[in-house]
Amino acid sequence: MRRGSVSHQLSDLPNIEPDLFRQPVVANFKGIGASSHRPRFLLLYGSLRERSYSRLLTMEAARLLEAFGGEVRIFDPHGLPLPDSEPDTHPKVVELRDLANWSEGMVWCSPERHGAMTGIMKSQIDWIPLSQGAIRPTQGKTLAVMEVSGGSQSFNALNQMRVLGRWMRMLTIPNQSSVAKAYQEFDDAGRMKPSPYYERVVDVMEELFKFTLLTRDVSPFLTDRYSERRETALELSRRMSQEKL
Repeated sequence: MRRGSVSHQLSDLPNIEPDLFRQPVVANFKGIGASSHRPRFLLLYGSLRERSYSRLLTMEAARLLEAFGGEVRIFDPHGLPLPDSEPDTHPKVVELRDLANWSEGMVWCSPERHGAMTGIMKSQIDWIPLSQGAIRPTQGKTLAVMEVSGGSQSFNALNQMRVLGRWMRMLTIPNQSSVAKAYQEFDDAGRMKPSPYYERVVDVMEELFKFTLLTRDVSPFLTDRYSERRETALELSRRMSQEKL
């Protein structure tokens, strides 16, 4: 098929509104600036146990992200109510949502329980909405997923979190970490022992950091969609019509 003008190509697309259609080209990226502040990461873990291996693994990830040059916040899920059991003005909900808005990338780390992520992990994700007015707390932000298990290595929780990351419109990096028999991988001080598992965590955090640097400034362009531009245009048209009444 020969490449013609946009108007010619749209002549065969009668359902498209030409004024809202955009042809992505490399030149679109040239006018996008580069942030100079440290990349900002929110880390969530999925256990309330006193010796929580998902929390210990999250803390190792935080140290690595800070060493790479990032700014890190770890959300403590203690006291977070179940979704819909309290209003969204609850202090822990407000804290979580503020951190989600602040962040440019996230790490989700859950134990695997009954072949799935924990309810504590899911509750945190459920409290983060897809949108807050014009703000989308997760859209276009990077995500790394990790899990710990008490037995052999598994990927069930990781796979579930990847599905959720896609649903939350996040850019989930290809690499991931699954730590088997986690009780053997941390010393008495709570630090992760040297192992291939630890090296994988280093790899995952390095990859997350790079993806965040690469995408944080261009994510508004990458996630700009025809359907949403059309919806916005329709809303503006309706509002203008109402003002004329």
